[in-house]
Amino acid sequence: MSKPSYILALDQGTTSSRAIVFGPSGEAIAVAQREFPQLFPQPGWVEHDPLAIWSTQSATAVEALAKANLSSADIAAVGVTNQRETALVWDCETGKPVYPAIVWQDRRTADFCAQLRRDGVEPMITRKTGLRLDPYFSATKVHWILNHVPGARARAEAGKLLFGTVDSWILWQLTAGPGQVHVTDVTNASRTLLFDIHRGQWDDELLKVFGIPRAMLPEVRSCSEVYGEVGRHLPLAGLRIAGIAGDQQAALFGQACYQPGMAKNTYGTGCFLLMNTGTEAVPSRNNLLTTVAWRIGGRTEYALEGSVFIGGATMQWLRDELKLVSSVQELDQLAASVPDAGGLFLVPAFAGLGAPHWDPYARGLAIGITRGTNRAQFCRAAIEAVAFQSADLITAMEKDSGLTLTELRVDGGASRSQPLVQFQADLVGHPVVRPRNVETTAMGAAYLAGLAVGYWESREAIARNWAVDTTFKPVRPAAEMQALRKKWDRAVERAKGWTQEG
Repeated sequence: MSKPSYILALDQGTTSSRAIVFGPSGEAIAVAQREFPQLFPQPGWVEHDPLAIWSTQSATAVEALAKANLSSADIAAVGVTNQRETALVWDCETGKPVYPAIVWQDRRTADFCAQLRRDGVEPMITRKTGLRLDPYFSATKVHWILNHVPGARARAEAGKLLFGTVDSWILWQLTAGPGQVHVTDVTNASRTLLFDIHRGQWDDELLKVFGIPRAMLPEVRSCSEVYGEVGRHLPLAGLRIAGIAGDQQAALFGQACYQPGMAKNTYGTGCFLLMNTGTEAVPSRNNLLTTVAWRIGGRTEYALEGSVFIGGATMQWLRDELKLVSSVQELDQLAASVPDAGGLFLVPAFAGLGAPHWDPYARGLAIGITRGTNRAQFCRAAIEAVAFQSADLITAMEKDSGLTLTELRVDGGASRSQPLVQFQADLVGHPVVRPRNVETTAMGAAYLAGLAVGYWESREAIARNWAVDTTFKPVRPAAEMQALRKKWDRAVERAKGWTQEG
């Protein structure tokens, strides 16, 4: 039998599940993608059907291999990457979810976070986890499920329920049968508010704050090792699952940002800027997050992160809810057809504001509308909003790190937008570099899996695969961009605190 020639990456995202087959040069051989429903049962609530997550992800894995005309014998290993912070709770015997997955964008636990803040526990939480006390993270979601689903807390305390982020749910399903595993990796664990990133383990004091039984938690493993094999009843039976990383850490790895000071920005449903800080967990003084970048071979590396909750989802909103355009491609063309937004600013705080504002009570706002405001300017304002939010993160990150970025590597679906990436370069005043392959999230998962099984020999070998597609250099005057940022800041202030009582 010939040596397996490819790696399969499963990329479970917020709006769709994808599977990509990668070759030895990091090239994508075949891609399969399926969207699944977004559920909004109440204002500020966002949910997914866990079974839809699994069914779409498993279907894309089979479809990608079929597109590439490959069998499981051609695959050396499987890597998994996922939407982070989304919380699932399921029965360990039946495997059935007790409640829909509560998505990272969900805001229902804002009042609980405010109460904990009044109780004075936030400094301890931040010191241990590197995170803010915010509904964004998993622990408050699990607390809500245990307190609102009849019988859930008693079942959890009796050891009958499991909690996991999406990676744990996918691995639980993939390994069903003898050898089934309940595991996560350090990157996903570091986004729960339950994990001490300095000691590298679940923390009893944090578990007590959020009222979560330790027996629910998955085992925490590194990002690059063999966790188990696909179960015998599945089409990919016997394949080794050998890499896990949350989507943003996977993208940092896929962008070959292996040295301290290197940074990437992913334009997906949200926008996520990460800077490698090496083996030092750098505390933020400017409302960013300190998080685990990855752990490989016993060595843990860290990153500073800025999180924007609504990025590319702004374009989907204009397409799906407002019906302003029929496709994201049409939106991009309209945005490129006008030189600016005509004084219109759109603050897409649909799920509150993330870094550096951390306001769960903020809501979306459009300001500067005149009688002459047209559809193209609305599209332009949506694209500019993504870049404005990212620029706020870059400013905070440069202050925290003491470094001035010489370049920003970008990826994600929305990074294909020429007007977006050019406006980003103009705003930050530095070159913005888009790689030849922008599917760096799935690529990072593939690289981590490949390293674990010897498909790639080293990070240096992986870094040689990274190649530039386009470099966008600033072209608009700095004074002009600074004036726009001041107006943006005024618009953001008007969006804050909208749903807060009093």
